[in-house]
Amino acid sequence: MTKKHINTRAVLLAMVAATSLAALAARAESVAERLDRIDEELEEIRTAGGGESETHALSLHGYGELHYNNLDGTGGASDKRELDFHRFVLYVGYDYSERIRFVSELELEHALSGDGQPGEMELEQAFIDVDLNDAATLRAGLFLVPVGLLNTVHEPPRFNGVERNSVEKDIIPTTWWEGGVGVHGECDSGWNYALYVHSGFDTSSNSAYAVRSGRQKVAKASAESAAATLAVGWQGRGLALGGAVQYQDDVTQGTDESAGNAWLGEVHLDATRGPVRLRALYAEWALDGEGPESVDADRQAGWYVEPAYRVCDAVTLFARYSEWDNQAGSGATASQQEEWTLGVNWYPHEQVVFKADAQWQNNADGQDQDGFNLGMGYDF
Repeated sequence: MTKKHINTRAVLLAMVAATSLAALAARAESVAERLDRIDEELEEIRTAGGGESETHALSLHGYGELHYNNLDGTGGASDKRELDFHRFVLYVGYDYSERIRFVSELELEHALSGDGQPGEMELEQAFIDVDLNDAATLRAGLFLVPVGLLNTVHEPPRFNGVERNSVEKDIIPTTWWEGGVGVHGECDSGWNYALYVHSGFDTSSNSAYAVRSGRQKVAKASAESAAATLAVGWQGRGLALGGAVQYQDDVTQGTDESAGNAWLGEVHLDATRGPVRLRALYAEWALDGEGPESVDADRQAGWYVEPAYRVCDAVTLFARYSEWDNQAGSGATASQQEEWTLGVNWYPHEQVVFKADAQWQNNADGQDQDGFNLGMGYDF
């Protein structure tokens, strides 16, 4: 092949290459223009009718905790040697927009549920929040009642001790949720509030009118008698103060003529100064009617105080003294319960905790459980 032929072939190849590159560039530009149009159309769809930017953000959170209890029973109380994955919880949320959000909480208790199994599946939250303005949000659906220190914030890295304290288990029946509607919000001055109308208790299933067993959990719950809760708090300078009042006009949902209305009042504080933290709470129920009065359940009350000391970022020591009584009426029923708890929390990460504590009970009926508990927990 002559040099002239080689040069001609090279020119032809260069022309073909240039033509191909031009075609590719034109196609890329066409694709880019098409994507721009798609983005514009999606933005029009997002803002159609509402005039506000939509976020459409899906979120996933959760927590869990494993407990080991080693307790010796006296006075008729049973021994307890038990290992239990007490709770596995998933939160699923969805932001429809900057103003409108969905929140849910699904919990598996005791690892297995179903016929003959020790656990159960529970829907503890499923509500819609709609921001009305900077200081007011409408809430409707299934939600946690804003009472006490633990009921709305009960993830294991957030509290001391392997088990939740007994006052916020038997007097404020944590975890406690209802179905209803109301408003909540915060103010720039540090105040916060919540006001809800919601489903109520039905204590007719137990002769002692114990509030914990009266939770209906919004599972085909009787709505003959509704309830209302008002909670108010203030937070600032390392101090959180709060309280709540709840009223229900018939605590047995119309099934017990010897019982009537119920009032709950509680106050609490959570104070932090340097490495020292102090938590304290008092709660009391007043149940009307001859039925509750006949078994001294017309008054059900409890309190605890819990100082803690942060040794370092990873280790916290705490002590807690608790008193509670679900039959604290004027009768002579021996029902008051007392408990000392001493423990330590280790945080290898702020959202992961390993716990150990020892407990000593001194109950009026003599049925005590003394021993130790071990646990681990997490949230994300």
